[in-house]
Amino acid sequence: MYDKDLFARVGSQYGVEVGGETLEKLDIYARLLVEWNEKMNLTAITDPVGIAVKHFADSLTAAPLLPEGAFSLIDVGTGAGFPGVPLALYRPDCKLTLLDSLNKRLTFLETVCREVGLPVTLIHARAEEGGQNPDLRERYDVACARAVAALPTLSEYCLPFVKVGGRFIALKGPDADRELEDARRGVGVLGGKVVGITALTIPSAPIEGVEPMERRLVCIEKIKHTPATYPRHGSKIKKNPL
Repeated sequence: MYDKDLFARVGSQYGVEVGGETLEKLDIYARLLVEWNEKMNLTAITDPVGIAVKHFADSLTAAPLLPEGAFSLIDVGTGAGFPGVPLALYRPDCKLTLLDSLNKRLTFLETVCREVGLPVTLIHARAEEGGQNPDLRERYDVACARAVAALPTLSEYCLPFVKVGGRFIALKGPDADRELEDARRGVGVLGGKVVGITALTIPSAPIEGVEPMERRLVCIEKIKHTPATYPRHGSKIKKNPL
């Protein structure tokens, strides 16, 4: 259901090597993604090359930024499970939580995780509600998000989940350089510190038939507790980003 060889080639270009068992689990994931997409709107990308590069390889660009040893990860606004599910399949020492505001997406993800044997906690909530929940607030080593919102807004959604000493990884497009300048003040208010932005082209070396895609990985370290007033209500975040 996805181009395994292409996925392996692209991943190896940035140091991500995936074994046979993981490749097969990703194939199950791809099959379910295509099947369920016929019943509900999960993704516009369903071709074997697109799934291999724009979903799986793209998600695993964040793998080199993950901590060493066992860690907990929350994927905020996970949608169809990207990047959280591929990252957890790649790193079986990851304790995975998937948060989304749409319950039918979580039903899909419950099926995926059961079929591939991946332990997961599923949370049906808006990000700003989850960030104020004491059972979720500052409980995770890593928060990640892909294609959810601009970085000033996304930081307020995600940083409240991260424990002090943890990190927030945002998978962004080339506009991240500009977004980051707008987000720096808010990141500091929320208890974060930008520690790096990695520019990538996927694939990094030309592959015939694959259109290159620009990606920016923004890594923010949590250096102090997020003030209790954050995250604010969603309407306030959108109207007046930090």
